Amino acid sequence: MRRKVRISLAVVLGAGLLLALFVVPDLLRGLALVIRAAGMQEQWFGSLAHWQTGPFEVSELQVPSRYGPLRARLYRPREPRDHPVVLTSGVHADGIDEPRLVKLARDLAAGGQVVLTPEPTDLLRYEITPRLPDMIEDAARWLSEQRELAPDGKVSLLGISFSGGLSVVAAGRPALKEKVAATLSLGGHGDLSRVLSFLCTGVLPDGQSLKPHDYGVVVILLNVADRLVPPEQVEPLRAAIRTFLRASHLTLTDARRAEETFEEARRLQRQLPEPAATLMGYVNTREVTALGARLLPHVQAFAADPSVSPERSPPPASPVYLLHGADDTVIPAMEASLLAQALRPHTKVHLLATPLITHAEVDRSAQFGDVWELVSFWARLIDE
Repeated sequence: MRRKVRISLAVVLGAGLLLALFVVPDLLRGLALVIRAAGMQEQWFGSLAHWQTGPFEVSELQVPSRYGPLRARLYRPREPRDHPVVLTSGVHADGIDEPRLVKLARDLAAGGQVVLTPEPTDLLRYEITPRLPDMIEDAARWLSEQRELAPDGKVSLLGISFSGGLSVVAAGRPALKEKVAATLSLGGHGDLSRVLSFLCTGVLPDGQSLKPHDYGVVVILLNVADRLVPPEQVEPLRAAIRTFLRASHLTLTDARRAEETFEEARRLQRQLPEPAATLMGYVNTREVTALGARLLPHVQAFAADPSVSPERSPPPASPVYLLHGADDTVIPAMEASLLAQALRPHTKVHLLATPLITHAEVDRSAQFGDVWELVSFWARLIDE
């Protein structure tokens, strides 16, 4: 049996630097972006993070959509290159202020790409709806029509988590025909009902088992609460769920506030009548199996609209890049493989499942070659 050797990301990046210097500029730009995304500027090769980077300006604006203006932020390099990017966050109450989204937008803008981060309102409420690809489509169309930002009328789409799959849906819309250069789905889904079924059962499409992340199951409960409790209990239950989800986000930045917010979620549970109290109890104690069993009968109907699943929507004609964490337990990596199979008869697809990514962010540890695959993947995307 071949022994897997894990080495530091720094060593792999150093080797990548030597190779990139003798190959093509896009590889070097891809390598520089990976260094910035991984936060490795302090290493000996950290100066490479600034390869072909420059200053950019950040401004707040509103983007028109069929549902009313969307709050948005524009990152505009002084010397732009490549196609502008519509970067859409995952399901998160912080929207365009979510720190990891802001960092990625700034990393891309430093490399010369104009970046627009629209804020689809449903994502702020942790709701996955058929309106979301409409909002992404409207933001992309608006950006493509700004000739000072998109000189050739084309943009790229980049969606994170569930917005990855929804960005692929938007890219296939007739209104964006000839206006999308490429679409990147980072940790996105292919079929929403299939993902929700996995989150409820822990069973993958091939029959294998994988323990799902409780975050995804809780988001499902919020979305289907109206099918499980009386009408007067729906909003109080959703308010308690959102409090729990906020606490989950805070664990990344502020442990004290996170625990205070978890306690608030438990307090709200005690105020709920049945059956909402029992459901919220499953949330607070992270009883994924019990909660999943209650949710499973409702996921097919909830995810029935084809517009929330790229596999059931018109495919894009432009290239699609699917980047996924190999060990993702929110949206499993198998989703990227199945979506690639569905899209390949219609468009060019690049697929990479990598251990360097968790659900939607870059890790620091690597096996030899993993980083180089990620660098090459970014370089191909940059070249579109």
